[in-house]
Amino acid sequence: MTAASPGIHLTDARVTLGGKAVLPGLTLSLTEPRIGIVGRNGSGKTTLLRLMAGLIAADGGTVRVDGVDPARDRKAMLDRLGILFQNPDHQILFPTVAEELAFGLRQKGRTAAEAARAVRDRLAAEGRSHWHDRPTHLLSQGQRQYLCLLAVLMMEPATILLDEPFAGLDLPTVARLERHLAALPQRLITISHDPAAVAGADRVIWIDAGRLRMDGPPAPVLAAFTDEMQRIGASDADADLAG
Repeated sequence: MTAASPGIHLTDARVTLGGKAVLPGLTLSLTEPRIGIVGRNGSGKTTLLRLMAGLIAADGGTVRVDGVDPARDRKAMLDRLGILFQNPDHQILFPTVAEELAFGLRQKGRTAAEAARAVRDRLAAEGRSHWHDRPTHLLSQGQRQYLCLLAVLMMEPATILLDEPFAGLDLPTVARLERHLAALPQRLITISHDPAAVAGADRVIWIDAGRLRMDGPPAPVLAAFTDEMQRIGASDADADLAG
């Protein structure tokens, strides 16, 4: 692996929060087109996502996205990495759809006219030109999640991180979002506690207490993960999280 290797590469990456080693030292190379990361709540999945996105810096080790440290060069990440958060209300910043979609392009240096034209073109291509001036707070949960995805796609990143992308959505909305995601050319890294959300991935990684528990094809990893979750659920599922 060279410093400019495409994909996301962590080498002994460590994160400590509140005096606790959430990621004690993780080494991963993420290069496949479709990658799933599973783990129960509190396993370190969200910390790993924030680390890869550059939202937090590693306390030790290294993190590189296409050769760049995401925590040190946020501007370089605009072309390299996009994030779709679990809750769209944590992501939407602007009162109208057009403003929300134009924001990232303006950050990349596009003029107001160029950004406005790109927004109109994107909405037309999606069959949603009528969304242009719609207040974002009037969109449904599924529509807001879709808007966040469109905002990410406007930036044309090489990799998209998906944080529980189907949480809180009804089944028809999930089906539509799944079809849209499946057709994307970007590398998708889906982080979830739900095995069904990553069953179609090329590779699945199981994170347990911030460490790599298992890594490989979806079928054996998800079978082992599901068996372990059932075993924990048969006893006291919270005992091992005490303290």
